[in-house]
Amino acid sequence: MAKAKTFYSCQSCGHFSYKWLGKCPDCGGWNTFLEEKTVEERKKGGVILSNSSEPQPISELNMAEEYRVHTGIQELDRVLGGGMVPGSAILIGGDPGIGKSTLLLQAMGKFAQAGHKVLYVTGEESMRQIRMRGERLDALSENLLVYSETSVEKIINAIRELKPGVLVIDSVQTVFTEALESSPGSVSQVREISAKLISHAKSLETPIFLVGHVTKDGSIAGPKVLEHMVDTVLYFEGERGHPFRILRAVKNRFGSVMEIGVFEMKESGLNEVSNPSEIFLAERPEGASGSAVVSSLEGTRTILVEVQSLVCATLFGMPRRTVVGVDYNKVMLLAAVLEKKAGIQLANHDIFIKVAGGIRLDEPAIDLGILASITSNYLDKAVDAKTVIFGEVGLAGEVRAINQVEPRVKEAEKLGFKRCILPKDNLKGLKKCGDMELVGVSTVRDAIEKFF
Repeated sequence: MAKAKTFYSCQSCGHFSYKWLGKCPDCGGWNTFLEEKTVEERKKGGVILSNSSEPQPISELNMAEEYRVHTGIQELDRVLGGGMVPGSAILIGGDPGIGKSTLLLQAMGKFAQAGHKVLYVTGEESMRQIRMRGERLDALSENLLVYSETSVEKIINAIRELKPGVLVIDSVQTVFTEALESSPGSVSQVREISAKLISHAKSLETPIFLVGHVTKDGSIAGPKVLEHMVDTVLYFEGERGHPFRILRAVKNRFGSVMEIGVFEMKESGLNEVSNPSEIFLAERPEGASGSAVVSSLEGTRTILVEVQSLVCATLFGMPRRTVVGVDYNKVMLLAAVLEKKAGIQLANHDIFIKVAGGIRLDEPAIDLGILASITSNYLDKAVDAKTVIFGEVGLAGEVRAINQVEPRVKEAEKLGFKRCILPKDNLKGLKKCGDMELVGVSTVRDAIEKFF
C-alpha cells in the first residue's frame, strides 16, 4: 500500500515542514508541530464534507420537527435535553473507573432491548470482558453488537455494513488510522479519526458516543478542537469514596447545559436517583453546629444539600482554608463579609467546609447557606433542623434576591421542612406554601439573628 502523504504544521504560526521539528523556525515555539494529511489525502478519506446547497433566506428555510430517541435511562435523557438527536455526536469524559463504560453499556443494553440495533466498539477490553459486564448489568440483547477493533477504517466498514441505530466508541484514544504514522492517542490521531467517525455517523443520521480520557487537570485529553467538533460534551464525575455519580453537560447544541443526572453506583450497575435531595440529607446529624441545608437549582431540578463547616482557632501563623464541593474564592469572600459586616473575627481561625454527598455547588443562591454554616460552628449554635436557607450575599453585606424561588420552597416543604430563610425581596408575589414559615432577610446581620 502506498504511503499516505503527510506533513507537519506548527499549531502556533502555521509553518509547515515535511519532517518533524522540535522548534519552529518561524515563531520559535517548542513542540508545536503536529502531523497532518495533505488535502488530497483528506479528500480520499472522506473527511472533507461539502455542501452543495445554495444560499437561502433564513425565513424561507423549511422547519423540520426535531425528534429525539430515548436511551432507556431517564437521567441520561435529561442531561441530553430529552434524548438523543439523530446524527448527533456526544463526547463523554471522566476519571478512570468512574463508570463511563458502565453507563453507556447499561444504556445501550436497554436501547437494544427495545428493538434498536447498537454497535459497541471497544478498543480497551476484550469481547469476553464486555460480555461479563453485560451479564452483571442485565444488558444482554441480540441487537447489541460488540466489536473489538482499533482501526478506524475497519470500524467505518462495519458502520456502512450494519447501519446501527447508535454507535459507541470506547474509547476514542485507542482508535487509530493507518494514514498517519503517529501512535494511537496522539493529537493528530484523535483529531483525524474523530472527524472520520463523526462525518460518517452524521451522513447516516446515527447518534455516536465517544468516550474520552481526561488529563490530570480534569479536562478531556486530546485536542481542544475535539470538543468543538461534537454536539454535546458530558462529564461524569463523583468522589471515589461516595457511591453517587453526577453526569453534567458543559456543551449541548440541542439542550440546556444546566441539567445534571444523578446516579448511585451499586453492584448491579448505576441506579437512577429520582429524588437526590432525600438521599443527600438521609444521614444529616440533627442538633450539630456547623450544619445548614441549602437549596440549589441544577437546571430544572431543585436539590437540597447539607453544607458542613468546621471553624477552629489556628495553631499556626497562617490560618488554613480547606474547601470541598464549593468554590474556594466564594468562601473567602463570605468570610471577609462576615468579618467586616457582622463582626465575626475569622482571621485567626481555620475554616473547613464540605458539601455532603460529594456533589459540587456553583450557584450564587448557596451563599447564605454557607454563611449560616460558618456562623453556626463559630458560635457553636445549631441551626434548626427543619430550616432551609438560600440567598445571594453581596460584598456590602446585603442579601440579594434570586430566581426560581417557588420550586425551591415547594421542594423543601415536600421533604418536611417547616421554615425557610430567603431574601426579603423574594417575598413579593410569593404564594404561601402550606405550613411553611417564610422569613425574609435583607442584610447579613439580620440573617444571623434569624438563623438561631
